[in-house]
Amino acid sequence: MFRPMRPIRPVRVVRPVGRPLARGLVVGGAAYAAGRAGARRAAEEQDQDRAIAELQAEQQPAYAPPPAAPAPAPAPAAAPAAPAAGGEDVASKLAQLAQLVQQGLLTPEEFAAAKARLLA
Repeated sequence: MFRPMRPIRPVRVVRPVGRPLARGLVVGGAAYAAGRAGARRAAEEQDQDRAIAELQAEQQPAYAPPPAAPAPAPAPAAAPAAPAAGGEDVASKLAQLAQLVQQGLLTPEEFAAAKARLLA
C-alpha cells in the first residue's frame, strides 16, 4: 500500500568558485598597485625636495656679496674730534650696516653712502 517515504535530503547549494576569487584578486591587485604608486610618488617628492635643498645650499655662497673693502684709516686730526661715547654708537651702527650688506639687504653703494653719512 504505502511505500515508506525517503528522507528529504538538504538541497546542496553550489557556489561559484572562480568569481569571488577573481573579484578578490582584482580588488587586491588594484589596492596594491595604488599603494605602490603612492609610495613611489612620495619617494620621488622626497628626492626632489632633497635636490632642491642641495641646490639652494650650493647657490647661497654665489649670491653672497663681495667682502667689504677695509675702511681707510682716519686722519689723525679727525680722531680727537670724535667723542668717546659717540664713537661707540657710530661703531655699532656701522656693524649693523655691515650685517645688512652681508644679508644682501643693502648694496655696497648704499652701504658706502650710509657710512659716509655716519662718519660725516
